[in-house]
Amino acid sequence: MTKINSELKICIFCGARPNFMKVAPIIRILKKKHTEGWDGRNIAYSLVYAGSENDPTLENSLFEDLQIPRPNVYLGVECENLNELTGQVMSKFEQYLQQNNTHVVVVVDDLASTMAAAIVAKKQGIALAHIAAGTRSFDINMPKEINRLVIDGLSDVLFTAGLSNNSIANKEGAELSRVYMVGNILIDNIRFNRERMGSLSLDNIHSVSNLHLKTKQYLVFTLNRKMLMNDKENLGRMLKAMLEAAGDMPIVAPLRENAAQVVRSLDLSKHTNLNFVEPLGYLEFSFLLSNAAGIVTDSGNVAEEATFTNVPCATLNSYTEHIETVKQGTNILVGEDAQKLHAVVSDMVEGRWKATSIPDRWDGRSAERIVQTLVDLVK
Repeated sequence: MTKINSELKICIFCGARPNFMKVAPIIRILKKKHTEGWDGRNIAYSLVYAGSENDPTLENSLFEDLQIPRPNVYLGVECENLNELTGQVMSKFEQYLQQNNTHVVVVVDDLASTMAAAIVAKKQGIALAHIAAGTRSFDINMPKEINRLVIDGLSDVLFTAGLSNNSIANKEGAELSRVYMVGNILIDNIRFNRERMGSLSLDNIHSVSNLHLKTKQYLVFTLNRKMLMNDKENLGRMLKAMLEAAGDMPIVAPLRENAAQVVRSLDLSKHTNLNFVEPLGYLEFSFLLSNAAGIVTDSGNVAEEATFTNVPCATLNSYTEHIETVKQGTNILVGEDAQKLHAVVSDMVEGRWKATSIPDRWDGRSAERIVQTLVDLVK
């Protein structure tokens, strides 16, 4: 790529709330290096969000906790149909790139909007870098699997979190020179925020202060997968199993509105140990998780954080794209099996869990490796 001037211009594209957590460490480094430069270069970035400025999931506290500014640009795309969303993002992101000189577009994960941005960047002849590359479920019937294959296939640089992701990318034909194992960028945030959690306690987090929680004497439950929520009959069986296994141990459920409505509609009224609370800010949730006896979740990001903080984790899925959380970390896959979930939650309550370790390169320096690679890419 030919650069027009001495300033390297990077566009960071986010399609949904979880993406901001993965790009935040990069933005913090870019802000730091903006004035001093990197290898004699000035670096400028723009943060583009596919959705609207009034998206309720993008609360101000998210950006305050991550220590990054809100997006520079909102494409304003809001629709349920993924094909329609893809088309709208492609159209609006193309307009943005045509009006703003850009050397590199950085995309994250595997959303339909991410794929749309990747396609547009390549059509515009702009270098493309993919964070969390080489992630696979090996189920082509999953829409996200198609997104992953397209994004990785188009990317000039693949940033992977671990050796298993490297292996997948290489097997699919990516040149070794394009694949960089930078480690898990979520860990950069956790390490960055550890010192900032010093003022937090279970008593001064507003949403949970009235529950009088004790460290390592409660469980956390999160739910987001539509497939799980759509099968209310099985979800009801699973949650009853979880609540029965927990016994007297309180379960804290900081669920967003849709998930809370689904869970409240189930016949769980006799189980008084399930505590619905308002969704927590990023820092508050991290603190709540790190002090829990265990967590039941359907989120890969949460499972990764649980591994790093050594908190037992049960994932409500039969597979994970983050296999190192199972092979080395604290994560156990229970699928959608109520009996398995009952057994695993019983182990959490009793303090029984497998031996675990922290995966390689979960050292909090992933963003540094990424930015240095981007600088080298456009020299």
